[in-house]
Amino acid sequence: MKIKVGIIGGSGYTGIELLRIIHQHPNAEVHAITSRALEGRKISEVFPNMHGISELTYLLPDDNRLFECDIVFFATPHGVAMNNAALFLEKNIKVVDLGADFRITNATTWSDWYKMEHTQESLLKEAVYGQPEMKRDAIKDARLVANPGCYPTAVLLALKPLLQNNLIDTSNIIADCKSGTSGAGRIANQATLFCEITESFKPYGVSGHRHFPEIKQEIESMTESPVGLTFTPHLLPMSRGIEATIYVDLIDSDIDILACFENAYENEEFVKILPEGVYPETRSVKSSNYCQISVQYVEHSNKLVIMSVIDNLGKGAAGQAIQNMNLMFGLNEQEGLKQIGLLP
Repeated sequence: MKIKVGIIGGSGYTGIELLRIIHQHPNAEVHAITSRALEGRKISEVFPNMHGISELTYLLPDDNRLFECDIVFFATPHGVAMNNAALFLEKNIKVVDLGADFRITNATTWSDWYKMEHTQESLLKEAVYGQPEMKRDAIKDARLVANPGCYPTAVLLALKPLLQNNLIDTSNIIADCKSGTSGAGRIANQATLFCEITESFKPYGVSGHRHFPEIKQEIESMTESPVGLTFTPHLLPMSRGIEATIYVDLIDSDIDILACFENAYENEEFVKILPEGVYPETRSVKSSNYCQISVQYVEHSNKLVIMSVIDNLGKGAAGQAIQNMNLMFGLNEQEGLKQIGLLP
């Protein structure tokens, strides 16, 4: 029997990416997909790439077909999963939230950043942060998983070997990050129109981005002490991809950093460490669940530069969510996710 999957919020880029990947999954199938705006329409009418592949029709989010599922993915704006996840958990249906509702463990901090009251503190305490390379065992036993944000995924995977081995000064970590425009969602927005973004490159959220407290929280969970973090996101004129360039100070410059990264990820299928002098490109992981990381020591400054790339809709969203689903159901976590990055 295949795992029956429900997707709430199936009209956006993340929702259709979930559908696309699950269609290729040997042990799962999409049983229900919802969209208030598209209710009654076939998926193939909205997303032509699904023509002749899926005959599913969009349902309303309260349709009983969702309660026939084994797991439900929320690919929705913040606030939706928070107020609806319990309905499924009460019926022993597992939940993965691709939004932000359960990522930040402190309800007050969450409310400060998302400008609404967090109404489910008990679920907030139960939710497991869904970074498999960091919290695999906890994810296996979870009913509710908070899928990480795309920027945090790229940054945390880049820092994990350094933090866990106490190799860097954590008082001044700088994360300079760039994203493709699909990270802003599918809703029409003047700021992401073609003529507004093409042949240009800009920072945004410099005074405070909602992924900042998430990144800081997870770094401090590894260091068990406060850290100094500067996080600056930028918008690139491309459809998908995340690149994070992170600057840190090494405590001991004689450490073989490349070997440290290779050892840390030698058993991780979805994290690839590049050879010395080879730097990652977003196109190498496009449409995949892979992360590629490169490290470079800059002698004259004692800076270590870590470069990390992921697909924001893949490892940064839908791919990682399915990796979490695999763990939650005792499957090989690589199931359905071995697609290689698209070139060119």
